Amino acid sequence: MNTNRRGFLRTTGTLALGAVALSGKAASLFEGMAQHPVGIQLFTFFNTIDADVKGTLSKISAAGYKEIESAFSKKGGYYGMKPKEFKAIANGEGLTWRSHHVLGAPFKLPAGAKMPTTPDGKPMVIPPMANLTDNMQQLVDEAAEGGVQYLVCANAPTGTLDEVKSTIAILNKTGEAAKKAGMQFCYHNHDMEFKAIDGKVPYDLMLTETDAQNVKMELDLAWSIKAGKDPVKMFKENPGRFPLWHVKDLDAARETILPVGSGTIDFKPIFAAAKSSGMKHFFVEHDMPKDAFASMASSIAFINKNLNV
Repeated sequence: MNTNRRGFLRTTGTLALGAVALSGKAASLFEGMAQHPVGIQLFTFFNTIDADVKGTLSKISAAGYKEIESAFSKKGGYYGMKPKEFKAIANGEGLTWRSHHVLGAPFKLPAGAKMPTTPDGKPMVIPPMANLTDNMQQLVDEAAEGGVQYLVCANAPTGTLDEVKSTIAILNKTGEAAKKAGMQFCYHNHDMEFKAIDGKVPYDLMLTETDAQNVKMELDLAWSIKAGKDPVKMFKENPGRFPLWHVKDLDAARETILPVGSGTIDFKPIFAAAKSSGMKHFFVEHDMPKDAFASMASSIAFINKNLNV
């Protein structure tokens, strides 16, 4: 064995032993490294994004967000653009477009409900929008054209058992179509899906009566907590079913939505259970904030400082 080879083996052996000896320390160092880039749901900017899509995406990127989930636009389509055009702008700002929201049925307010107000106190105006009940294949094809990995039903009727039955049928049908198009389909909850109807909970029926592979869940942590559910328990009961999360905070009364970290939700045990949930991506969201940009900055600062994501 020549000297150079002997030296090489001695050096590499020392490095290997050092790696073993320091494995505990190394693990602690890597433990705090981000496993999931922080994403944001663009509904947070519903009242402002259409006026300046590129500028909004630029500010989102500058704040440290890496991924986006698109939603409804007052201009229709993808913020007034075709899917590929929107994707090009997002990518140009350093953002990965992961997911897109669509409606499950024609929009209508639940009985007795009032339209949410915008920051200026006026009722929110919802433009005519395609939905999975009437335009399923169109919506699947458009999302696939944009290259997103996930298509998400933002909400669907669950006020009666007949509505729940129809919604489940639409979810299963869309799940199959999305799979054929190379996407994963998911359902996003509010709190209404957890209200029992004749002793049956719509969300439980969705979990058991949809195809577990074709129809995954995007769990809105705050809405589920508002409904009295424990996300960690939900993960244990349905492991791997929740590849997407929505992350926002609530006040003590569980009525007012707040930036992440400025309310009363304890996110640490939830994020600690991310692996069992199957979470792949999460999106910060703040419904109708007075200042969307201040809210997104506050949320990501808290997440980066306090959560091992």
